[in-house]
Amino acid sequence: MFGRPFAELKRPASGVGAVPEASDLHPGRTGRDHLRVLACVAGVRPRRVQEMLTVVDLAAATDRRIASYSLGMRQRLGLAAALLGDPELLILDEPANGLDPEGVRWLRDFLRAFAAGGRSVLVSTHHRSEVALTVDDVVIVDRGRLVVDAPLSELVTESSSLEDVFLELTEAPAR
Repeated sequence: MFGRPFAELKRPASGVGAVPEASDLHPGRTGRDHLRVLACVAGVRPRRVQEMLTVVDLAAATDRRIASYSLGMRQRLGLAAALLGDPELLILDEPANGLDPEGVRWLRDFLRAFAAGGRSVLVSTHHRSEVALTVDDVVIVDRGRLVVDAPLSELVTESSSLEDVFLELTEAPAR
């Protein structure tokens, strides 16, 4: 990351924020407590916890146990955790999973604004039509092999969607 191994970053939370799995949360903790623990480990000021809960629209559920959160709420909590260190790069795996249509739109707008602020977002997803509304550049990996790394505008045309391009590039040859 940033030209060096991740383990060598002095303040990893300010470099990279990641949401690998929304179910990797202790069900007995509250959203606030979950973020407090992560903030402490990352050396992030405690005030940032409430700020991030507000950013992801979970301020009203701050003191509820995570076990009572919907999948969409857990996704938002994971995003709040990734944002604690004010990172330059966000890495998200299926970030729209479990979000209602309003939440998907909110996420899309949030990620666009995050990137417009000079930061980067790497999204791993199977929802190509949704991601085509959000991204500038596309990286397609198939069976561990880099297939394409190009601007979205070079891949998608009026007659071909990102899904069309993906299927064309990753279609297994007939045997």
